[in-house]
Parts: sequence; C-alpha cells; structure tokens
Amino acid sequence: MEKNREKRSAPREQGPRGADLIAGLNSIAEGLRAGRAIDSLYVQRGERGGALQALVKKAKEAGAAIKEADPKKLDYLCGGANHQGVVAVAAVKEYATLEEIFARAEERGEPLFLVICDGLEDPHNLGAVIRTAECAGAHGVVIPKRRSVGLTYAVGKASAGAVEHLPVARVQNVAALLEDLKTRGVWIYTADMDGSPWCQTDFTGPAALVIGSEGSGVSRLVKERSDFVVSLPIKGQVNSLNASVAAGVLCYEVARQRGGLQAFEPKRREM
Repeated sequence: MEKNREKRSAPREQGPRGADLIAGLNSIAEGLRAGRAIDSLYVQRGERGGALQALVKKAKEAGAAIKEADPKKLDYLCGGANHQGVVAVAAVKEYATLEEIFARAEERGEPLFLVICDGLEDPHNLGAVIRTAECAGAHGVVIPKRRSVGLTYAVGKASAGAVEHLPVARVQNVAALLEDLKTRGVWIYTADMDGSPWCQTDFTGPAALVIGSEGSGVSRLVKERSDFVVSLPIKGQVNSLNASVAAGVLCYEVARQRGGLQAFEPKRREM
C-alpha cells in the first residue's frame, strides 16, 4: 500500500535461463504442438516473415504474450545458443480459466475470493502474492497478459509450490474483467493510498481484491471501476509497503472476516 507512490522504474525483467526456456523455431513449434503452455514469446525486433510469422500466430492462439526484443537480449536469455530470432518462456503450470476459478468457489460452497494483480512485474512479488492468496483461502489469482510477469520459473519458486494448488488465470484487460465480474455480483476492492481503512470494510461477500503494480499502483480505469478503495496506514518514513506485503495483510483480513474471527478489543487501562 502506498502513501506516495514509489518514483522508481519497474524492476528489470529477469532472464528466465533454465528449464522453462525454449529457443529456435522448430523447438518452439514442437512445444506448441505437444500442448506445452507458453507464457511469453520473445521475437527479434523487425523479424516477422515466413515461418516466424506463422509461429507467432500459433503462439498467440495458444494464449502467449508476444514481446519484441533486440538480438542482445535474446542472446542473453538463451545463453548464446542459436535462437533463430525467437525464444519462448514456458509457463511452469498451465493457466486456468476464470470459469474454473468460479467453479472452485462453487464446489467449496463459498463466496468467490479472487486476487487480481494489476501489472506486477517482479516475479518474487507475484510468487509471494500467489503463496499468500493460497494460504488465505483465495479461489484464484488473475494477471494481465501484458505489462506483467507470467508464471515463470522464478514465480513458481517464489510461490513455494503454491502455483500447484491455486489456479492462475490470464486476461487481456483488467478493467474489462472488473466490469464482467460486477455483472456476476462480485464486489471489487482496490488497494490504494486514498481509500478507506481496510479494517472498516466488509469483505464477506463475493470479492475481488485488486493489487497494483510496484511502481505506479493501480491504473486509473481500474480504480474508477472499483466498488471500494481500501488503504493500509503508513506510520513510518518509508512511503510504501511492498505489493505482496499489502496483499498479505488484506488477504488475511478477508480470511479473518469469513472465518468469523472477532478482532481483539483492548481494554482501557486505568491510570
């Protein structure tokens, strides 16, 4: 939660160098043909002809985010191997659909509890949010396809295995998702510095909790389409909380209220 939004650039994207990386036209094409979940496809800037164009089309149809990159970045990602102008980052787990997340809540007989990450770019933050959301009883996490880290190896590791137990879905547009959720009776709660106190907000109904990006918080459209804006107090000199920490506090407030746990009321001591 932010007091004054951090004036810093988005974290540098980590090069996913490991088992979640596929380089070269044929290798990526075979991965897609075998049903491998592709998170992102890095394509050399200016290269879109012939077989590469066909591969990009297939990757898009499979739900991959297409990103342009210069040759140096591609060389770095695949450790200097021959990449033929294209490198794919495989997701550590297949993405779920929004319908699967709704079904999960229905199977449990619980009102929906959804965590939406509006543009988290740090894999450690997203992994930590997924881990906390799973522990707090959320039914799923949603991330946007663009301007967000996906289910990379680093995210999976930071989640401490939570990605294996909690569905994560990807959408084209978060603002449009909020409109859809509202038509389904879901209340939208957005974390922002200008909101009402988190502890005075009712989270017991169907709820979607929106956490903004590390640098700029939630977007204007997302905030405008929210039903409630909630905030956490900042008492120290540091101007913000880490996004995953703010998510943790709010997720456990949802869990507390839904579990029927009463907040402790301290007795006033006599002087």
